Amino acid sequence: MAASTIAIVDDHPLFREGVSRSLSEIKDFVVVGEGASADDAATLAASRRPDVLLLDVSMPGGGINAISEILALSPRTKVLMLTASEEVESLVAALRRGAAGYVVKGVGSRELAEAIRTVVGGSWSVSPSMRAKMVEKSLFVERTLLTPRELEVIELVAEGLSNKHIARHLDLQEKTIKHHMTVILSKLGATNRTEAAIRWRQGA
Repeated sequence: MAASTIAIVDDHPLFREGVSRSLSEIKDFVVVGEGASADDAATLAASRRPDVLLLDVSMPGGGINAISEILALSPRTKVLMLTASEEVESLVAALRRGAAGYVVKGVGSRELAEAIRTVVGGSWSVSPSMRAKMVEKSLFVERTLLTPRELEVIELVAEGLSNKHIARHLDLQEKTIKHHMTVILSKLGATNRTEAAIRWRQGA
């Protein structure tokens, strides 16, 4: 399996270098570039097209503002926010712009590596502390991130339909519904369909 390529953009050199060094020691990761601003992030996206671009929120040009341009230049790149900001508003803004995850600085290299692997695999990764804040504030904002098709699926799950019956109802293959459910569980921070349905009802 090919190694995942990673670019790191943060305007604190010592932190950036530390993250780069830690990730470079992991055999299935290759750091392909570093930067310190939104402009640097766009340049790296266009020139290196990394699998994952770690991006700080607070930097020259604004990390959140850079997400749309990064994805326009390199659609396959997963943007993973790595930031000190624990503001729920920053999390929501980043995910709505297209970020694949949000990790709060202070995590260990193992946790960061797991977050990177999660987004590379096509799922969402949000620090547990941020999920807890969202729940505490009753901000079930993940529901706003669901695609129209995912909205249809979770609504049918909430009605008690099985994957097979949902597939028939939507004229889709059952494996497609299973894929949608995997994404929905990640977005809602749920471990199973029952929990997802409960969270959906609570956030309705």
